[in-house]
Amino acid sequence: MERNLVLVALFAALIAVLGLVPPLTLISGVPISAQSLGVMLAGCVLGSKRGALAVLLFLALVAIGLPVLSGGRGGLGVFASPTAGFLVAFPIAAFVTGCVCELWTRPRPEIPAFAGCLLGGIVVMYAIGTIGMMLTLDLTFPKAAALNLPFIPGDLVKAAIAAFLTGAIWKARPHLLSYRD
Repeated sequence: MERNLVLVALFAALIAVLGLVPPLTLISGVPISAQSLGVMLAGCVLGSKRGALAVLLFLALVAIGLPVLSGGRGGLGVFASPTAGFLVAFPIAAFVTGCVCELWTRPRPEIPAFAGCLLGGIVVMYAIGTIGMMLTLDLTFPKAAALNLPFIPGDLVKAAIAAFLTGAIWKARPHLLSYRD
């Protein structure tokens, strides 16, 4: 129990730290940040439930006003910004990523981790994030989706990094990926 709490808190902190990487804000108002990498890693390493809990803890810190989002943002106002859909998608993305990793057993975790990151960290994240952009920016779905196109190459790289790191963690400390037992 204590180990799970520590891991959840550790990954919430990791997501916050990844927000310190200087963001690059595009015309859509959505910044390119490394925090989605943390969401992907939470699902890959902690599994579906603990990964989603880590992201929910992170979002609770955002909601109470801590400046842990990229660019030092925080508070309830960010849940009404163009990034709101992506914030809502974070725990769902971690959960889906974790589900793929838990259900797709292979001798090594890199391929399931990459597939989970693609499905949860990109497909789910973009679907919900695009809907959020539609609502906050008053756009059609195709226009909102077009605003997200510049993010896809970077997120593919993040998915590959998350898969690589998951494999490295598994090699060094296989017990950390306890869902693989």
